[in-house]
Amino acid sequence: MATSASSDVSSNQSWFTPLRLLVLFCVIHLINYMDRGVISSNGVNGIPKTCGADGMCTSGSGIQGQFKLTNFEDGILSSAFMVGLLLACPIFASLSKRINPFRLIGVGLSIWTLSVIGCGFSFNFWSIVVCRMIVGVGEASFISLAAPFIYDNAPAHKCVRPSLRPLSMAMSTVAIHIFGDVPSSPLVGVLEDHLNNWRKTTLILTTIFFPAAIIWFIGKC
Repeated sequence: MATSASSDVSSNQSWFTPLRLLVLFCVIHLINYMDRGVISSNGVNGIPKTCGADGMCTSGSGIQGQFKLTNFEDGILSSAFMVGLLLACPIFASLSKRINPFRLIGVGLSIWTLSVIGCGFSFNFWSIVVCRMIVGVGEASFISLAAPFIYDNAPAHKCVRPSLRPLSMAMSTVAIHIFGDVPSSPLVGVLEDHLNNWRKTTLILTTIFFPAAIIWFIGKC
């Protein structure tokens, strides 16, 4: 009986140990900031076509040069993801009351993956802006649900005291920016230096997005 009970417990144990979840969260945050950097970095964003007083013109490069963006349009492109992010965050938070947040994160990462692929195949300003807005929808699932998921599932007796939990969540937010935002910019730069093609740089990120999304569907926590 004891052997049978122990085997049942082991079979019900989740593959998502606390350490594996932590690593997965950190990797997704890193890719999140890399995705933002792909659009906003100088190497990928490029420069628009310019003409001097003598009539000599220099061809643009990157997204600005290819789509002939004005500075205003370039500014819209860099921040377009915030539209989807702000609209979708409360929606995902509301859905989490009825649907498993674990699966919702998988849905969001799938939307994220498809929209990033759309960015890589965009053909004009509006097509890439719409895709970037949808990218924000995908980000919203993870950003709005990851921290509450950790907070709700962390065993109180194995973590910090309840009175210190707000401080621990604040420290984790700071750590996300340190280990997510800081290394993401150099990594995007390295990719662009080797590829010199913003579309390829964007599509390479989907090779990490896709398996990350699958994990949230097949895993159990």
